[in-house]
Amino acid sequence: MLFSPICYNRLGIIGEGVDSLDNIKIVSENRKARHDYHIYETYEAGIALTGTEVKSLRAGKANLKDSYARIDHGELLLHQVHISPYDPGNRFNHEPLRTRKLLMHRYEINKLIGKTKEKGYTLVPLKLYFTRGMAKVELGLATGKHTYDKRQDIAERDAKRDIDRALRDRQKE
Repeated sequence: MLFSPICYNRLGIIGEGVDSLDNIKIVSENRKARHDYHIYETYEAGIALTGTEVKSLRAGKANLKDSYARIDHGELLLHQVHISPYDPGNRFNHEPLRTRKLLMHRYEINKLIGKTKEKGYTLVPLKLYFTRGMAKVELGLATGKHTYDKRQDIAERDAKRDIDRALRDRQKE
């Protein structure tokens, strides 16, 4: 039996292992990106947000559809992410589709600069979530799929579903 160390989180609550520190609350997921792109690598980046944006994210009001990340002048920027205005935010509310700065280490950004200069690679946000109270985005280094790739993926998924269904029916008998 493996020993799991006991951890204290910020509130002083005892938990086992690292999982007690990494409570992840997913705000929004870009499932369409996995359908439209081949994802080669994933990266985690922090997001620079205003107060009303954070409150709106905690309420789960975000949409990653048609969003992308780009590197401009050595900064990693997130474009076309829709974070709905916070209702009680009145005049201090944010612009829903503003460009947001992503926070990564310089060496990681330099690595991404080299990879995105290659033909066909782009950065696509896959997931928006909170971990340890911080808003994070999971970026995927991706290339676009052709229609025949999409059809092939759908056919594989259907075949797997049929096999699972047949196995389940056989077990019932």
